Amino acid sequence: MAKMKDYGQRMRFLGFSILLNSAANALTISTNLGSAVWTGSSVNLSNWIHVPLGTTLFLYGIAVTLLNQALLGKFDRRRFISNLLYILPFSYLVEWFGYFWNWLGVNQLNLTGRIIVDIIGLFGVAFAVSIYQRCNIIMHPNDDLAYILRFKYLRGSAVLAQWVSYLPPLTIIVLAYLFTGDLHAIGFGTVWALITQGIVMAWADFHVFPRLKHHVDV
Repeated sequence: MAKMKDYGQRMRFLGFSILLNSAANALTISTNLGSAVWTGSSVNLSNWIHVPLGTTLFLYGIAVTLLNQALLGKFDRRRFISNLLYILPFSYLVEWFGYFWNWLGVNQLNLTGRIIVDIIGLFGVAFAVSIYQRCNIIMHPNDDLAYILRFKYLRGSAVLAQWVSYLPPLTIIVLAYLFTGDLHAIGFGTVWALITQGIVMAWADFHVFPRLKHHVDV
């Protein structure tokens, strides 16, 4: 009974975190002041290959899912399926939330307003990732990559794992710029995320819904 209650609680937190993560990522895109690193790289990849953002996010997620399997050193069917289950709703929710924030006029705010909103969005992303990493039922493959690095290779360090996991999206950003000459959703918020996201996640693990503990499986 206790296990069922715990699982039900984790499922509720998971649903909340998916909505929070989608809305917060879309909010940072709408400010056009820089998004979380993975999100910014997805926007630039979408512009580079001329594919809608939702579809780009989905295809990007499949590629990272395969990378996660390689890092695990074995085929983990549950993890493979869970990564795919996360990216399907998340990818298109980000696109839809983006339309909603633009409809509200977030992209028309003055610079100070957009900076404040961008920071709020980036905090929301970090909080959401902390929540669903602790739930560990299904997880976005990008954040599962950091999770695998954190607990399998980097002795539990959220900060170091976050920085190492940024190598693929940073590579995509550089390549997209070289091929298109443009940068999108990269700026103040991207630098903020690079410096703070791992730190904020580590803080959130103990202060945002602190009764929700890590269910480590690597």
